[in-house]
Formats: sequence, structure tokens, C-alpha cells
Amino acid sequence: MSFTEQKIGRVTLSREAPLVLISGPCVIESEMHALDSAGQLKEICENVGVQLIYKSSYDKSNRSSLYAYRGPGIDQGLAILEKIKKTFAIPIFSDIHHPEEAKEAATVCDVLQIPAFLCRQTDLLVAASQTGATVNIKKGQFMSPQEMQYAAEKVLIAGNKKILLTERGTTFGYNNLVSDMRAIPMMQKFGWPVCFDASHSTQLPGWEKGRSGGQKEFIPTLAKAALAAGADLLYIESHESPETAKSDQGSVMPFEELRKILPVAKSLYDLVHLSPCLEESRL
Repeated sequence: MSFTEQKIGRVTLSREAPLVLISGPCVIESEMHALDSAGQLKEICENVGVQLIYKSSYDKSNRSSLYAYRGPGIDQGLAILEKIKKTFAIPIFSDIHHPEEAKEAATVCDVLQIPAFLCRQTDLLVAASQTGATVNIKKGQFMSPQEMQYAAEKVLIAGNKKILLTERGTTFGYNNLVSDMRAIPMMQKFGWPVCFDASHSTQLPGWEKGRSGGQKEFIPTLAKAALAAGADLLYIESHESPETAKSDQGSVMPFEELRKILPVAKSLYDLVHLSPCLEESRL
């Protein structure tokens, strides 16, 4: 099932538009680091002809450990994200964890993300919907693709038609996730664009003594598989030096690897979405 074209800032999300990439460091580490990251990512994407939505969190309140770095907080974080938005003219994407922060976050963020652990929280979904921002709902690791219809309906009934659904793997035993590519066409049947989060799908939750590990070497494999399965956009968290990242060291892609995968990703996206014979096979 096709979806209605969406505008996210200067980005156009449709089957005729170029591939959209959501990318950035998992969490804001400093203003200088965030600005530098956004500048590099914009250059990487423009060189390939991919549309960029910049993602970074001002607060990661669902960290494994009480002592893990959470970010600068909403006030300082939004100020940094607003500076990035104005400096580079790119849309901003960040997650929210509490209904009361939705309105403030939407003054800067073009996309409000509902974290996977919170994707069934009605008050959070409704609050995000009522801001008028695009709402990205991550599929919970504990949920089937079919159940995401009801999370999306909460946003829709609250008055917002700008919805994205994101696949990020399903819990498979302890400390492991498995990506079922059938989830992409299953969720597309609801009529919303479906994103694939290739970063968090490689996560090993709680693996490393109070923090999540990951197998980032499999990000390219999963990203290519998702695009071949028809994913409408791609989510890859990135960092110029993952070993020094303050969050998700094991599942963020180095910028140099992102430069390598994006031309392949764009070619796959173009083949699947712009080929008339493949388009007919999806109908």
C-alpha cells in the first residue's frame, strides 16, 4: 500500500523522492561535537544525493545504568539542535519520553520519536500527535508488526496524519535482537512510511555490564536487506569515532563506513522504489 507524500522540513518523503537517511550521534555530547557532526553528515549525504534528517537526543532517559551519560537536557539540548537546524537548513529528529516535554521539543524538532519501550504509551503518543510534528513510532522489541497499527491509530485519532513507523528488531532470547524483514511490508499495509533502524537492530541490550553492546559490523547487511524488502527510509546512527561515543558505542556507524554504504543504499532504494516492474509486484 502506498502512502501520502510527507514534507519534513526541506525533506520530501515519497516513492519518487531520493532516499531519506536519519542519522547523527545517539546523544548530544557537546555543541561543538553536534555542529561538527551535522556538517560532516550534510556533506556526506549531499555528495551521494541522499536527503538527511539530523538525529540526536537531548536526553536518553532509558539508559541501562543510573550512571550512564544521558545528554545535556531539554533546554540546552534544544538550543543546540536549533542552532544546527538554522546553520545547515536540515530537519531535526529527537526522542521524547514524557508527555509534558512534547510541546517544547516540537518548537525545534521536525520529528518527535516515540522510543520502542514506550510505543504503547497512550498519553505520550497523543501529546506528540497534538504538537503537529511528524511522529516516528519505533516498534517495541516485544511487539509484532501487526500491533503497530494500534499505536499509529492513537496518533491519527488525536489529529495528526504525519506518522512514521520504525522497525528495530525483536527480542530473541537474552541480550539479542533479530530483524524479521517481513515486518516492513506488514507495517506498510497500514498506509504509513516504514523506516528501518539498522543501528539499534544490531544492539545487544544490556550486554556489557550496565550498558548495551552491539555488532555494528552488521549494519550494512541489515540496511541492504531492509531496502531490498522495500523500506521507505533508513535510520543509521553515526559517529566520527564510535569508540569514544558517550552512548551506543557498539551500534553506531563510523562516518567513513557511512560514506561507503550510502551509494549502495541509494542504488538499492532507487531500484526497488523507482523500477516500474518492482512497483507493480508490490500492488
